[in-house]
Amino acid sequence: MSSANEATPSRGTLPTHVAIIMDGNGRWAQTRGLRREEGHRHGVENVKRILEAARDIDLRYLTLYAFSVENWKRPRTEVDALMRLLDSFLKAQRDDLIEKQVRLRVVGRLDGLPGRVVKRIEETVAATRDFSRWTLSLALNYGSRTEILDAIRNYAKAVQTGEEDPASLDWSALQRYLYTGEMPDPDLVIRTSGEHRVSNFLLLQSAYAEYFFSEKYWPDFDKDAFHAAIDAYRNRQRRFGLTSAQLQSSP
Repeated sequence: MSSANEATPSRGTLPTHVAIIMDGNGRWAQTRGLRREEGHRHGVENVKRILEAARDIDLRYLTLYAFSVENWKRPRTEVDALMRLLDSFLKAQRDDLIEKQVRLRVVGRLDGLPGRVVKRIEETVAATRDFSRWTLSLALNYGSRTEILDAIRNYAKAVQTGEEDPASLDWSALQRYLYTGEMPDPDLVIRTSGEHRVSNFLLLQSAYAEYFFSEKYWPDFDKDAFHAAIDAYRNRQRRFGLTSAQLQSSP
């Protein structure tokens, strides 16, 4: 789906799944003398550009950390503004996702989100459910520790009903109970704004992911920056516990 005259990464193996911690909206606004809400608005606009960049390289899975369980602690006015932006983004993007056949998934707890947002999410998820080539996942009301607790609770219920045998528990069995379900683990996790921490994001799923930290605030993280992160990933060697020699000798 890329344009012939757009620069795209050109080396190594492309990732299948990229996850992004979209950080720095508020600081982007503050450096410009704007309200934090303006930073979030520009951040939402940038999501649309990065969606296009992901389609340029035919990225199968893109997961965006949009709102964490800890974000509820922010000032009420900011939280309300974020929910309004989320609602307007879902409303504006629904037809585009359907037209481009992009499946929408949400990872996180829907309970706690405003009713109008939940309704918009459910409608869009249902309308795009059958698409399989590209998947956009929004991490909303998400925290990895909360996800793990929910997975354990649901697995325990399955054991009680006889659906699961704890003696045969392995990673693939537990993985099915995570919010991400059958999605592949992320190959690359990007964080913007110059911070170097993972912020309770996909802790289990990113066990073997590559990380890329950008100094750019999220509203400034454009297509070129995204492609630079992909290039950095493609120049790395993923060993998964093996040595370089073992990888070179494998068929």
